Amino acid sequence: MSLIEIFTDYVLNQKSLIEYVEVRKNIHERGEFNDSSLMKAEENLKRLQKDYPDVHAGMYETLEKIYAQNVGLSVEYPIDFIRQILKMFNTSLTPYEIHQEYQRVLDHYHHDA
Repeated sequence: MSLIEIFTDYVLNQKSLIEYVEVRKNIHERGEFNDSSLMKAEENLKRLQKDYPDVHAGMYETLEKIYAQNVGLSVEYPIDFIRQILKMFNTSLTPYEIHQEYQRVLDHYHHDA
């Protein structure tokens, strides 16, 4: 499996990104995120699940809907998801606002050329 396939599996199946960091050390491909960003994303996901379980569930539901629409570059879906997760607790936006922003992707996602 390629690194992006493994990353996608970890994101879609809600596996630990910290575990993913260890797995990818044996794969000689460049990933989109560095180790500290992935660890921060995992921390944000855990905090989100604990403090905002509805937003946590909603983010994954939105990701599933994006995959179901299949209108863009599918390798970008898990990357975009993690980018949104990294915004959680790091901007002036609330988790609810970030979730709403992420949901808007469903209305106007880019299309493959």
